[in-house]
Amino acid sequence: MVDKTLELFECGHRACGGCGAASVVRMILKGAGDNTIVVSPTGCLEVFSTPYPETAWKVPWIHSLFENASAVASGVEASLKRQGRKEKVVIIGGDGATVDIGMLCLSGAFERNHDITYICYDNEAYMNTGIQRSGATPFDASTTTSPAGSCSMGNKHQKKDIPAILAAHGAPYVATATMAYPTDLMKKVETAVNTPGACYIQAHAPCCTGWGFEGSKTLEVGKLAVETGLWVNYEMVDGSVKKVKKVKRKPVEEYLSVQKRFRHLFKPQRNDEEIAKVQAIADRNAEKFGIDL
Repeated sequence: MVDKTLELFECGHRACGGCGAASVVRMILKGAGDNTIVVSPTGCLEVFSTPYPETAWKVPWIHSLFENASAVASGVEASLKRQGRKEKVVIIGGDGATVDIGMLCLSGAFERNHDITYICYDNEAYMNTGIQRSGATPFDASTTTSPAGSCSMGNKHQKKDIPAILAAHGAPYVATATMAYPTDLMKKVETAVNTPGACYIQAHAPCCTGWGFEGSKTLEVGKLAVETGLWVNYEMVDGSVKKVKKVKRKPVEEYLSVQKRFRHLFKPQRNDEEIAKVQAIADRNAEKFGIDL
């Protein structure tokens, strides 16, 4: 058991007020413990936690390129194994570095089954470089590269299912989580780092700046994602879903209407047809995972 009272991600970093990613990282380190080496690709986390000569990290931390964090972590893990050392190796990267730019190295590390844990803080766009669409951006969300307007309702692509892709690689443990339920997130991290082999967690990290809501509402927005069925918290062991968080579902408009990235669905007039498409996504999630109470 790790000491969850330890604060291994220091306050005073430069994240936006209400940053979901910063909360995710704090919970990750509480779950993983102080015997951990972290590798992070380029992204918001790298920028706000390590502006030279400052650092928010109280564990060893390595910055890699946008695309190769999994390869760097694989080398770290192999070196530790050769030396007979027992530190846990954890990669913490955003969705852009995970589901898009870093997918090749991520796939390779999981194919080789290195004893690592990859955790994606999923804020659903390239937030650090200007709120561009990523493979994790949800349907109908407006970003700077999928802008809503007279000819568009925003992003027209479905969110890439990376947990299923990595489960298909044979990962022994795959889970989703959210900063809105910190105890659950910490437990899943502790499980992942203590499961031999390549494990993966995708953690929902609401971004007040990129999504367009008040920083004081981050926890509320995160819970609404789960309560509407647009984000499902579950665990997979050896490719099979074992645990799913059940909810009494709310209409998706309760989640959509509090974010500027979806305001085009309500203004200048309400677009029931598009809202129904998003509701259908939540309904499919409910059917697939059986999340309804």
